[in-house]
Amino acid sequence: MKPLIDLHTHTVASTHAYSTLNENIVNAQAAGLSILGVSDHAPSLPNTTCPAYFANLRVLPKAYGALTLLKGVELNILSSHGDIDLSEDLLGTLDYAIASIHLPCYSKSNQTGNTEALIRAMDHQKVIMIGHPDDSRFPVDYEPLVLAAKEKGVLLEVNNSSLGPNAFRVGAYENVKVMLTLCKKYEVPVMMSSDAHYNMDIARFDYALSVVAEVDFPEALIMNYDAEAFRQYLTARMQPR
Repeated sequence: MKPLIDLHTHTVASTHAYSTLNENIVNAQAAGLSILGVSDHAPSLPNTTCPAYFANLRVLPKAYGALTLLKGVELNILSSHGDIDLSEDLLGTLDYAIASIHLPCYSKSNQTGNTEALIRAMDHQKVIMIGHPDDSRFPVDYEPLVLAAKEKGVLLEVNNSSLGPNAFRVGAYENVKVMLTLCKKYEVPVMMSSDAHYNMDIARFDYALSVVAEVDFPEALIMNYDAEAFRQYLTARMQPR
């Protein structure tokens, strides 16, 4: 099966990425994606976007030929309370959000605090995915995380960038295997993402696919393979609770 969705991608707006949105779109089309998400970093990360950047995403078309463009954000989780760095009003203008822990935005905590931070971030309606929950610098208790994702209807990310040879995150390969094994046990869907900071990495999932194969993870639980099922999931997720 061919992955059709890449939701975690960055443009020059994030300032530590190197390609424009149009360059990313060209590569997404060449890769045969059905859905591309633009998810630049939210403002608490130093030297990145401002709130007006997200407010003005409305000027972008929703489709580029057969490719659907979703307008999103990679939020910074700020504390173990699951606080994030865009207002709910501004989030309401976007299609989706990813919630992630990044230095220096997050006050380091213990395993319990880190796990609570990720779980509480799931309560924001626009958060559909927890980004790269794979870094041993922020240890996580994966069983409650997976069970919370199942209960709250939030996807857990298999981040291709975390798994590559140049990755700066610590222990990601082993951590992702643990997470995927639990997701398989409890039938919790995941989403593979490129976390591309350069257009040539759009729709790149090779390292993610390797760990998925190693744990014999079911294709039916990988959301990337069914664009229509993902659209239905997104619509249901955005319903008032």
